[in-house]
Amino acid sequence: MLIPSLHKALNELVSLLNQLSNDDFTSPCKGLSNSTIGEHTRHIIEMFQCLENQYESGIVNYDKRNRDYRIQSDTHFALQTIDEVKNKLEKGDKTLVLQQIVDGEELRIDSNYFRELLYNLEHCIHHQALIKVAVLQLEHLQIDEDFGVARSTIEYRKQCAQ
Repeated sequence: MLIPSLHKALNELVSLLNQLSNDDFTSPCKGLSNSTIGEHTRHIIEMFQCLENQYESGIVNYDKRNRDYRIQSDTHFALQTIDEVKNKLEKGDKTLVLQQIVDGEELRIDSNYFRELLYNLEHCIHHQALIKVAVLQLEHLQIDEDFGVARSTIEYRKQCAQ
């Protein structure tokens, strides 16, 4: 169920990007502290890439992202990169170590691939919620009402509607 949920979230992003001009993609949004839809898209993609690139070593450090600025400035390149991410998600679960420097101290926390995929899904949805702030200022765009909404919130809303 996790892989289809990841594909759904990434496909929602693809649907949005297919509607954006590069100007829409790269225009600063005041409501996002002048960040852009492209910057948030790059951040989403690079977290997935980071997990993919560090899977074999077993040590995942999300701070060691590539920060490829083409992703945030070219919608076509971003779309191509999302497609590559989607094609590489299905891997076996395995033990991983999450490594990060926090306030000058190195932390190493046991994790696993599926847990990190779930983290990336939640992270993606969080950034989609931020992207939605910028999108709502662009009246010519159509997005699903659930874009950027946590899956648990969607399920809760369904239960309340019954």
